[in-house]
Amino acid sequence: MKVLACNSNRPLAEAMSAYLNLPLTKASIRRFSDMEVFVEIQENVRGEDVFIIQSTSYPANDNLMELLVTLDALRRGSARRVTAVIPYFGYARQDRKSGPRTPISAKLVANLMTVSGADRVLTLDLHAGQIQGFFDIPVDNLYSAPVFTKDIEERFKGVDPVIISPDVGGVLRARAIAKRLDAELAVIDKRRERAGVSEVMNIIGEVKGRSCILVDDIVDSGGTLCNAAAALIEAGATDVSAYVTHGVLSGGAVARVSASPLKTMIITDSIQATEAVRVSHNVHQLSIAPLMAEAMLRISEESSVSSLFD
Repeated sequence: MKVLACNSNRPLAEAMSAYLNLPLTKASIRRFSDMEVFVEIQENVRGEDVFIIQSTSYPANDNLMELLVTLDALRRGSARRVTAVIPYFGYARQDRKSGPRTPISAKLVANLMTVSGADRVLTLDLHAGQIQGFFDIPVDNLYSAPVFTKDIEERFKGVDPVIISPDVGGVLRARAIAKRLDAELAVIDKRRERAGVSEVMNIIGEVKGRSCILVDDIVDSGGTLCNAAAALIEAGATDVSAYVTHGVLSGGAVARVSASPLKTMIITDSIQATEAVRVSHNVHQLSIAPLMAEAMLRISEESSVSSLFD
């Protein structure tokens, strides 16, 4: 088993490497002067089971290209099996035609990875579960629920929180955490007028006088979560926190969250934290390195991955 890290999230790759007690494979991943990606694997990988760790987060296209070129380098280096470990799968929000003459980019990215030499994919909290079907190779989609549940139990000891889905599409995700915590579930019915702009309509469930925990997979601009938090406070919630797997947090999202009624927002380190995240008073990171590293070990040993979530 060999573990190789591209450049999108070195701290996470190093934490996973430490958990596995395996040094990262030596490789040079650099740019020519015109920003072409060049990859050179500096160790023998012939016949090896290789895992490449690379989130396709900002800059998404550069990080995706790094992954594709590295896959090709390993295939041409005669690796026995190559697993693309993608903690954050970019382009996942483009999982269907949203209108006439629009692409299904998640399917395109799946094709690119397969053609480049990936034998299987390991990822975390895909935006839409059906993306697994876009691949003609095995896909292991992990869930952050065990990590979030443990943290909620520690932070909300002695409190009976309500788990909130910020939209109808996220009900299954929120229900999974509510079930683990034996907590009540509520849903926010929102209507999105255009991309990046959401309007909270009403809350389905009882939140008055309760601590509320919003659960989502991606926070980008932060508008949905901030609007949801404001609506919950207006409906009588005592305080509102959020647990989100992927902290994309583009533009002024961190400032927006800091100024919102959110008491705290917990994200994972699937995407490397920016300086704004590191200094924020109410945005904190949990590590998913042990979860992902354990899944890698089980894949390498051909043992059960799903039992991680029993």
